[in-house]
Amino acid sequence: MQKLRGCVGECWGGFVGCLVRRKQVDSNVARAEGFQLAKRLSVFDLIAIGVGATIGAGVYILVGTVAKGQTGPAITISFLIAGIAAGLSALCYAELACRCPSAGSAYHYSYLCVGEGVAWLIGWSLILEYTLGGAAVARGISPNMALFFGGQDRLPAFLARHTIFGIVVDPCAAVLVFIITGLLCTGIKESSLAQGIITTVNVVALLFVIVAGGYVGFKTQWVGYQVAGGYFPFGANGVLAGSATVFFSYVGFDAVTSTAEEVKNPQRDLPIGIGVSLFTCCVLYMLVSAVVIGLVPCSALDPDTPIASAFASYGMNWAVYIITIGAVTALCAALIGGILPQPRILMAMARDGLLPSFFSDINKHTHVPVKSTIATGIFIACLAFSMNVDQLAGMVSVGTLLAFTAVAVSILILRYTPPDFNLLQSPPPESIDVVSSEFNNYITDINRENPIDVGSGYHTQKVHEARRRKIAAWNIALVCAGVLVLASAASAKNIPTVPRFTLCGIGGVALLCGLAVLACIDQDDARLTFGETGGFLCPFVPFLPVACILVNTYLLINLGSGTWIRVSVWLAIGVLVYVFYGRKHSLLIDAVYMPIVLENEHEIDDTIS
Repeated sequence: MQKLRGCVGECWGGFVGCLVRRKQVDSNVARAEGFQLAKRLSVFDLIAIGVGATIGAGVYILVGTVAKGQTGPAITISFLIAGIAAGLSALCYAELACRCPSAGSAYHYSYLCVGEGVAWLIGWSLILEYTLGGAAVARGISPNMALFFGGQDRLPAFLARHTIFGIVVDPCAAVLVFIITGLLCTGIKESSLAQGIITTVNVVALLFVIVAGGYVGFKTQWVGYQVAGGYFPFGANGVLAGSATVFFSYVGFDAVTSTAEEVKNPQRDLPIGIGVSLFTCCVLYMLVSAVVIGLVPCSALDPDTPIASAFASYGMNWAVYIITIGAVTALCAALIGGILPQPRILMAMARDGLLPSFFSDINKHTHVPVKSTIATGIFIACLAFSMNVDQLAGMVSVGTLLAFTAVAVSILILRYTPPDFNLLQSPPPESIDVVSSEFNNYITDINRENPIDVGSGYHTQKVHEARRRKIAAWNIALVCAGVLVLASAASAKNIPTVPRFTLCGIGGVALLCGLAVLACIDQDDARLTFGETGGFLCPFVPFLPVACILVNTYLLINLGSGTWIRVSVWLAIGVLVYVFYGRKHSLLIDAVYMPIVLENEHEIDDTIS
């Protein structure tokens, strides 16, 4: 029985060890010949990718639905609040993208800072996000294109939707996915050029809405704002609820970070690309919503086609064609932005051994992961052709918010407890025993924490630093636990008031206590040398990352039980894939971690001798 318990304990310990093992930022595998993507992207390419992936057709619809049911004329304020909330995540992404300019985005950052288990969860969720998001966008193109032909019934037969065995198929969506997949296979520079052209057309259409609508608004004295309820008919709660809804219209800027390995000057261009693209989207959203709401009272807006109906109410039916061109190009740009990151996520996971090496192959001529791109395109095309993914659209948000949360936690870990080891990839057997023995002696020495045994000032400093890292790690965990309890209690409307406010208080106290400790203790000096140096640094740490974690966790919890049940099925499949494949094929399975302090000690000993 004792032997059985020992085996179970050993297996469980080994599994937990797999979940928390971390890779190094400058992995030799990623730098090896044949694994490197071509560096061809400039800052303008990044802005085109970011704006195109972010501004989908949502702005053409959300203005009507949100203004009519949640915010009223104050939807502009909702877009501003949502933009600021998205900006919190963008600042965290900007620092990590500069320090770790490699493909994989949030998956890569989580693997470096948190561990393999969380990294797998993020990567697996991002696969779901980009797959369903791409399929949903593709199926939305044909209804908009139908307006050019006079309706769905007049679409050519090879583009029109048909019902086969009770399933509504959309050949137009599948054809467009295959076209964009072929475009992405030609090379990253060619793809970014096409994205830039399409995005420019979309932005011009939005500028037309702003300029023409503004002209009409000034002539008619902005009748839309002259309503009985005033600017805030639904109050502050309505504005905040609207902010939560329109927040997802800012999702897409993270596509910029997925191309980090293909940027010529990542330390300079990535923060600019992320910041400018998000700022551009926020300004366009606010101006478009302000103009449209001013033309027509919120109650009179068509929730399905608010912009077109607003212009049509002034007899400008011809403007519908310009607006439709903008909507179609917005969807095409969003489709490119949705398909582009996924092959790079698959490639990054395959590089680390968590997925088959098939996905990590890079074409010698185009310098892009062609096999991953083709596999992604086929899967998305099949979904877009045969399945109505509208009911699954909420699942897209889970991957996004999990990634945003993991990136913010990674910033806290990077600043306070960055990895303090060097990775020996598949070392010779005789060196494993030596390093393990030195590591055990090092841990024993720290756990004693006895000044009499420590002796020298160097070792005293080592003990104090280990104590600071332990305090920081526990308080980061306390902050995350406090956020989870606070957000869960604040969202639980069906429990009695007293328990709900009690849990809110407990979560709030835990959050504030952990945050106060992190604000008082010093950040780790190793953060200055982690990864690439000289790039952007996230400001207001730890306050900004903690605010980011709180916002994203609250939105995650409020996605609804139905969404979480469906996502749980996908995550359960991911757990099985990881347990039976990824864990056993990980490149870190035979790796040995050597604390950096041991190397420093060897250098000191060599100097003395």
